[in-house]
Amino acid sequence: MSLAYGEAHKQTEINMAFQIDNRLESFSLPIQRMHYIQVDSVQRWMEDLKLMTDCECMCILQSKPISIEDDAQNELILSSQYSVWDNLQLLLKRAWIISTELTRIAQKLEKSRWQRVHSMTVRVNCHVRSMINEYNTFTRHSSEEMHKFEKLLIEKCSEFTALTERCIQTEDEQILKSMKPCINETLTTVAHYFGQLIELILAHETRNLVRQIDSSENIYITESATRSLFSLTQEGAHLCRIIAKEGGVVALFKTCRQDCFRSIYPQTLRTLASICCVEEGIHQLEKVDGILCLADILTDSTYSEATHAEAAAVIAQITSPHLTFTQHLGSFLENMEEIVTALVKLCQEASSGEVFLLASAALANITFFDTMACEMLLQLNAMKILLAACSDRQIVDTPYSRDQVVTILANMSVLDQCASEIIQGNGIQLLMEMLFERSSSGNSAEVAACERVQQKSAVTLARLSRDPEVAHAAIKLSCIPRLIQLCRSPTERNNSDSVLVACLAALRRLAVMSPDRLKDSDFQQLVKPRLVDSFLLCTNMEESFV
Repeated sequence: MSLAYGEAHKQTEINMAFQIDNRLESFSLPIQRMHYIQVDSVQRWMEDLKLMTDCECMCILQSKPISIEDDAQNELILSSQYSVWDNLQLLLKRAWIISTELTRIAQKLEKSRWQRVHSMTVRVNCHVRSMINEYNTFTRHSSEEMHKFEKLLIEKCSEFTALTERCIQTEDEQILKSMKPCINETLTTVAHYFGQLIELILAHETRNLVRQIDSSENIYITESATRSLFSLTQEGAHLCRIIAKEGGVVALFKTCRQDCFRSIYPQTLRTLASICCVEEGIHQLEKVDGILCLADILTDSTYSEATHAEAAAVIAQITSPHLTFTQHLGSFLENMEEIVTALVKLCQEASSGEVFLLASAALANITFFDTMACEMLLQLNAMKILLAACSDRQIVDTPYSRDQVVTILANMSVLDQCASEIIQGNGIQLLMEMLFERSSSGNSAEVAACERVQQKSAVTLARLSRDPEVAHAAIKLSCIPRLIQLCRSPTERNNSDSVLVACLAALRRLAVMSPDRLKDSDFQQLVKPRLVDSFLLCTNMEESFV
C-alpha cells in the first residue's frame, strides 16, 4: 500500500475537521431563554385577586409597629421589592398573551375568519386594559410618555374592536375586502403602541432596580434588587440590553468593589454574566474596567470558591467565540496571565463539578480568544492538572465538563511540547475513552455535547499523531478500529458530519504510521480517496462494519 497524501495535506484535513462546525467549539452559558406561559382563565382570575388583596394587606401592615423602626422599614422595603418582581412577572405573562393573540389575529384575518377576528380582538382589548390597570396598581411614578402610550393603546384597541364588530355585521364580500387594509393598518398600530408601552415599562422598572443597587447601602435591599434584575435577564436578550442601557453593569460592578457586599458577590457576578451575553453589556463592562475587577477577585484568595466560580463564569461569557464583538477587550490581554493562572488553580482546587465546569469553560474560551494562552497553560502544567481531574468522576462528571477539557487539549495540541505532556498524563487513554462518549439521558443538549467531545478528541489525536510516539501509543490502544467504526456507523457518531470529518482526518494520520492495521477495503474507502470523497461515501453508506 502507498499513501498519496503528504504531510501538509494531512494538516489541512485536520484543520478542516476542527473548523467544520465552529458554532459548537465553545462554551456559552446557557443563560438566555424565553418563558412561554399558558394561563387558563381561573388561574388568571386567582392571580388578579391576589394582586388586589396584597395592596390592602400592605396598607394594614404599614400602620402596625411590628419591629423597631429600622428593621420595620427594611421589612417593608423587602416586601415591596418582592411584590415588584411578582408584578413584573404578571406583566410579562400578560404581555406574552397579548403578543400571541395579536399574532393569531393576523393569521385569522388572512383567512377572513371575521367572527374569530372579532372575538380575539375583544379579548385583546380586555387583556390590554387589565394589563394597564395591573401595572398602575403597583407602579410609583409613571412617566408622561408612558401615560401617553397607555391612552393611545386603549383608544386604538377600542377603534380596532369597533372595526371588527362592523365586519361581523355584514356579509357583503366586497365591503369586507375593502375593510381589510384598514383593519391590517389598525392591527399594526396596536402592535406598535403595545410594543412601545412594554418597552417603556420595562425600562422604567429596570431603572428603579438599578437605582436601588447603585444607591443603597443596605445589603438586603441590594441583594433583593439584584435577584430581581437576574430574574429579568432570564427573560431574553432584549431585556439584557435594556438592563445594560439603564446602567445595570455599572451598578453591579460598583457592588463588587465594596467589601460590605462580599456575601452577595456570587449573585451579583451571576447577574453580570447573564447581562454580558449581549454586546451592550460587554461594552459597559469594558468602560468600568470590569476585566481588572474580575482579575482582582480571581486572584484574591480571601474570596469564597463560589465567588471565584461566578467570576470565572463572567470570563467564560465575555470570551465566548460565539460572540463576534469581543475583539475590543484590549484590557483582557493586559490581565490575561493573572486570569489564566487563577483559573488553572481553580480547576485544580475545585470542590465540585460545577466549579470545575465554569473554570474550565473560561480556560477553553480563552484558548480561542488568544493563542498565547496555550503557551501559558503549558508553562502552568495545566495539561497535567486537567488530565488528573478527568480521573475524578465527582469533578469531571458530565459531557459538558469533558467538552471543555478536550477543547483545551485540542487547542494546546498545536504546540510541539504538548505531546510529551499528554503521554506522561495518560492522555491518549483519555482521548480513546472520549471517542466512546455517549449520552445517557438522550437530552438534545447533552447529545450535542457528546458529539463535540467525540469530534474534538479525534482532532486532538490527529494533531498529536504527528509525533511518532503518540501515534504508536494510539495504535496500541486500538484507536484505529474505533475510528473506522465511527466513520462507518452513523449511529455511533449520532449522524454527526463534524465527527465523521474529524475521524477521517485522525484515521488518515494514524494510517501513515501503521498502514498494515487497516483492511484493504478500509484503506481503499477511508484513506486512499480524497477526504471529501470518503466523506460522501460514509454519509451515504448503510451501517456496516465489514
